[in-house]
Amino acid sequence: MAAKGDMLYAWTTSPDIAGVAECGGAVTGLLKFALENGIVDAVLAVKKGVDIYDAIPTLVTDPADMAETAGSLHCGTLLLSKLLKKYLDGAENMRIGITVKGCDAMGLYELAKRNQVNLDNVLMIGVNCGGSVSPVTARKMIREKFGVDPDDVVKEEIDKGQFIIQTKDGQHKGISMDELEDEGYGRRPNCRRCKMKVPRQADLACGNWGVIGDKAGKATFVEVCSDRGADLLSRAVKAGAIATEPANPKGVEIRGKVENSMLKLGDKWRNRYFESLGEGKERLQKIMEDSSRCTKCYACIEHCPICYCVECSTKKTYLVPPGVLPVPFMFHLIRYAHVADSCVNCGQCEEDCPMEIANSLYMHSLQVEMEKMFGHTPGVNMELPVLALVEEHAERERLASTGSDQIFDIFK
Repeated sequence: MAAKGDMLYAWTTSPDIAGVAECGGAVTGLLKFALENGIVDAVLAVKKGVDIYDAIPTLVTDPADMAETAGSLHCGTLLLSKLLKKYLDGAENMRIGITVKGCDAMGLYELAKRNQVNLDNVLMIGVNCGGSVSPVTARKMIREKFGVDPDDVVKEEIDKGQFIIQTKDGQHKGISMDELEDEGYGRRPNCRRCKMKVPRQADLACGNWGVIGDKAGKATFVEVCSDRGADLLSRAVKAGAIATEPANPKGVEIRGKVENSMLKLGDKWRNRYFESLGEGKERLQKIMEDSSRCTKCYACIEHCPICYCVECSTKKTYLVPPGVLPVPFMFHLIRYAHVADSCVNCGQCEEDCPMEIANSLYMHSLQVEMEKMFGHTPGVNMELPVLALVEEHAERERLASTGSDQIFDIFK
């Protein structure tokens, strides 16, 4: 019987899943088992579309379709937490299994604090994540740095510090991520700054880090993070859907070293990005200049896991007049006030900005400063965000005349 805290190697016993899986297929196998046995009603996952640059969110209700979601897509930049809230009613009346990266899990926790997601109905299987690459950047990088037609690439992976591609004719080519990123390619900026590499707030935390020996490439490293995760794994093993063995102690050590090296890399990029902003008036001036390109398309708000208000304060015409360009800076200040203490650095506000404004950088830098001041890290547990501790009624009275009272609506 699995128990919370266990560290195991696991692999699927399904030939169909094993044939398309990258590291043992345990994640896909567990979610298929959960569907087959009524543990969940559906699985929200990602599958490949027309090519490796096309990640498609998919809701699976037929266990036979789970194999289509096997494998990873590093050039897919979706955030599933917002999709679960927006299109699946936050799992209020439906039990949903979901694969989550660190930012997905953090987004789900922040939405749950705001009563927008019912975590009791969400079975989370986390996957270790070294970062993702924007599809546009990936195609440019493969053409210019690898000298390969992006349409000829059938598989990509990030392994041992390299971005590795495989072409239709079976050729493999890898280039150091450090080299790529120093030249402006590689992972998204928010992924470089990320320090949530193994999402242990999920029920199970899985991945390939730490799988060594004869199981390398054939098994998944599984950390059991909750009693619900332990129950799922135990039932799957008992039914013969999943096979396991204790993780190699050396593999556990290696897993820790890989994670620590990724965290140090995250610190390096945070320092580099945040220092480039300067401080005080210099930082404010940079943000104002960059955001002056904003056309108020609302893509940043539509894709942010923290923004969910039906009536958004930024649409108040007396605060942000319609048809006025450049957009008054108040538009961005309102967003900062809403999200500053809860930004999970998912990068969606920057990824989807047609004007290529570094929204995520500005929001994340502010969140990190607040984290230093108040000791609150968003998305890791159900602890309330900093602004939730403000005396709401007194602030409403003070801000009523400015029309800014809706800032507190997210904490209802």
